[in-house]
Amino acid sequence: MPAPEILSRPAQDARPALGHVNLMIDTFIANASADDLRSIMRNLLATGPPGLCPAFTNAARSRLRQTTAKAQPNPYSFFRRQTRDCEASSLPQLFETLSRARTLYGAGLGFSSLGLLVHVVRSTVGLRWDEDGDMADLLAVIDADIGQAIQSSKEEIEGGRVGDFSSAREVVQELRRAVNDCFADVEHWGGEFPFERALSSLQCWKV
Repeated sequence: MPAPEILSRPAQDARPALGHVNLMIDTFIANASADDLRSIMRNLLATGPPGLCPAFTNAARSRLRQTTAKAQPNPYSFFRRQTRDCEASSLPQLFETLSRARTLYGAGLGFSSLGLLVHVVRSTVGLRWDEDGDMADLLAVIDADIGQAIQSSKEEIEGGRVGDFSSAREVVQELRRAVNDCFADVEHWGGEFPFERALSSLQCWKV
């Protein structure tokens, strides 16, 4: 009986076995600290080929579009209202919303981040704060966030990534109304308006 023919190994078997490597990398990602991952990503993006940053931001936007919740945040959960003895103060939900907004505008989804910041600005109407207190400092940070989100939105337009200009314009109009309402409220009680940069940027911005 003739010896069985020895078949050659399929061509695909000659490729590097990447499955094990991918598993190890996934294990590292799952267990590395957030600080380590941030440092690695910054180094990779700074030293990688020119197409790496656009690929990264495209992947980030794709992920964020999938995970961004449709439900709107409750603006009454952002601040603890002032009492006779204490000025208004922030609540944890505010920082979660700000973190989400920063993630969005940082990845180039500026208009989506403005939608969240509208709720933050509107939630300040009716509050009171000391112009030298912690609340005033926090509102100044939020003012800077709005400026960054507006810049991200402009880049979103320039990059041709805005699919619905009608919705984008509506978000900008809602932000204008919220900022103007806050301005009128602060003027009424004689406080220091916290969103000067946002107001100036919106006055000059035509969408």
